[in-house]
Amino acid sequence: MKKQRFKRTQQTAPAPPDQVAPASSVEAFAFGDPTPVLDHADIMESLECWLNGRWYEPPVSWQGLAKSFNSSVHHSSAIHFKANILTSTFVPHKCLSRDAFKRFTLDFLTFGNAYLEKRASRTGQILQMKHSLAKYMRRGKDLDTYFFVSGWQQEHEFAKGAVFHLMDPDVNQEVYGLPQYLSALQSAWLNESATLFRRKYYKNGSHAGFILYMTDAAQDIKDVDKLRNALKDSKGPGNFRNVFMYAPGGKKDGIQILPVSEVAAKDEFFNIKGVTRDDLLAAHRVPPQLMGIMPSNAGGFGAVEPAAKVFARNELVPLQSHFLMINEWLGEEIVKFNDYTLENMEGKAA
Repeated sequence: MKKQRFKRTQQTAPAPPDQVAPASSVEAFAFGDPTPVLDHADIMESLECWLNGRWYEPPVSWQGLAKSFNSSVHHSSAIHFKANILTSTFVPHKCLSRDAFKRFTLDFLTFGNAYLEKRASRTGQILQMKHSLAKYMRRGKDLDTYFFVSGWQQEHEFAKGAVFHLMDPDVNQEVYGLPQYLSALQSAWLNESATLFRRKYYKNGSHAGFILYMTDAAQDIKDVDKLRNALKDSKGPGNFRNVFMYAPGGKKDGIQILPVSEVAAKDEFFNIKGVTRDDLLAAHRVPPQLMGIMPSNAGGFGAVEPAAKVFARNELVPLQSHFLMINEWLGEEIVKFNDYTLENMEGKAA
């Protein structure tokens, strides 16, 4: 494997005490912080991949990407959608099973990195290409070496040249790849925050809250107590019951209901969900009609079949060609794909 050059990722000499960088400078950004990308100092460009002496730390938190995977339904669904199509067109090989390829593909689409360990016989013949979880893989100081680091002092060093590393290129460094959806993560987190806010809003019960304001004098204080008990009993199963109040000689507006949930309800929930959904689909370049999304306008999204064909040509074919780099690295063809076709009701290719 040809050794790649990498941009200023070597560990530099310690800075003077009065110029020591903050501890967070070893990361490109912190997950969850709504910070503009241009707020990061240019000096961070030289510390994208921090060398700890044996291997390079990733430019972003792999754990953060793994947690963000389930932050939004449109984010995880788009990744699974691509992985499912790629796996369905993959032709299994005796050295690379369909299951290993599915895991390999899911890692690549999530982290921008995917790894296969080559296991060979004593004669050098390839026996198996085994998938290694990208979340725990680290690239060594010598770029042909790799480590599997699952925890503190829990590491395994692979034999030199035994690991194939497929990466999605990054513009700042050449040690690790980065996924193409990074620019949409803020939208994914906002989508999650809007959903959690609405869940907490309903769980608190404030969506049905109001103040019963009564100024009319009741004939008997027991009538007020009965009204209070009737309102309490209206909650729970069988709720939305009608309550009758008799106030002889009462005035207009003597009894008023003041809702307290109107302000909280105006949180633009549907607009936030729609805008963040569009951001995520644009980042993943998946047509909405292929994701099972119902259109909100009368015109709809258009026919599904043309959208699927355009998606296959513009997104699926480039991904398949990228995965063929495995064959170039091995010098043997173990990765092949069938053509992506749409079948009609008679089972004939469209």
